[in-house]
Amino acid sequence: MRLSTVAVIAVALFAGTGGTAAAAAGNTVTIAPHGALLINGRAVFPIGFTMPPPPDGKTPDGAGAIAELANAGATFLRTGPMGADWNDQTIATEQKYLDAAARNGMYCAPFLRELASLPDGKPAQEARLRQLLERFKDHPGLGVWKGADEPEWGKHPIPPLKRAYDVIREVDGRHPVLIIQAPRGTVDSLRAYDPVYDITGADIYPVSYPPGTHSIKQIFENKNVSLVGDYTRRMVEVTGGKKPVWMVLQIAFSGTIKPGKTLRMPTFPETRFMTYQAVINGARGLFYFGGHLEKSLSPADAKLGWNWTHWRTVLRPVIEEIGSKSPLYPALLAPDSSLPIKCTTPGVEFVAREVDGDLFLLACKREGETVEAKFAGLPHDRRHADVMYESPRTVEASDGAFTDWFGPFEVHVYRFARTK
Repeated sequence: MRLSTVAVIAVALFAGTGGTAAAAAGNTVTIAPHGALLINGRAVFPIGFTMPPPPDGKTPDGAGAIAELANAGATFLRTGPMGADWNDQTIATEQKYLDAAARNGMYCAPFLRELASLPDGKPAQEARLRQLLERFKDHPGLGVWKGADEPEWGKHPIPPLKRAYDVIREVDGRHPVLIIQAPRGTVDSLRAYDPVYDITGADIYPVSYPPGTHSIKQIFENKNVSLVGDYTRRMVEVTGGKKPVWMVLQIAFSGTIKPGKTLRMPTFPETRFMTYQAVINGARGLFYFGGHLEKSLSPADAKLGWNWTHWRTVLRPVIEEIGSKSPLYPALLAPDSSLPIKCTTPGVEFVAREVDGDLFLLACKREGETVEAKFAGLPHDRRHADVMYESPRTVEASDGAFTDWFGPFEVHVYRFARTK
């Protein structure tokens, strides 16, 4: 970037923030021992979008775009430049996103892009990073900073990332740094990046023609949507369970929109399965990628700058199940239960959480045959469960055990109240 452009950025960064920016203290964002994100002491499950609709965008019904996401229960927006470096225009857009997020009770994860890495001998780049951090660090709409994108796959050297990370912690010690990796590398090569982030994760987009092209067989032979669980567990292994894992799931991606590729997007059952499987296998946050990709938009959606068709038919119903307004949301924030619950049925994955006397059991079935799964080890005072989102279906437990049917890629969510 030329020095003249740097000067323009510096002026923009130090200009008045306007809107709802520059709260006196801003947010203090920390991480609970079990991995939940705490914003000013309140647990928040990140549910976000890369990229979100325009900050001043509208839905097809004319409502505010960001308000629509918040009303469904979403909590985060991944913002920052897309296809351009930080400049006066991207700074102005970021201001709008942060203001929109704050108005709607949401938070942003601005992508630092070229400022996420500080090579030796480039003091102007460090100065720009410091200016950007100072500009936005006290904004009430700021949640976390997003560092370099997929650095292991790009063989990005670690020392420049560490220098940037240290500057972020020095200037703004109240917002964690997020690094998302590609579905590549080894556990050891990914773990080498541990010093440059507070939160990590991976993007994985298995819905394509042919299936599973986003992954490679050297890591997993699997080509099904259950790749999401495979990569979630892998990233948990990378962190040793010591740092949160946020997974990036699919709306659309380059492997379905490039020339010679066939456009394919997940259905509601696929998105629902991938969402729950990520949580079951350890994800403490979820983002959905590709709602902004022009080649995946209908003509009507293209005019509005976002995939509202997919949102209406697929994504919103899923987020209404897990979002901040849902009865399940408190369970997404809770630690895993220490109860000795077991399921020995092959292909069935689950996690148990306890909230205010209720026991939530989230379970899904991978590829394979339809099975009748048996769960055991429940407390004996948990005898009746509603199967959430499948009303009026219920299950009954006896002597701490119950059975239920699972088809391939099926999800069931059980809520056991303590028997009085």
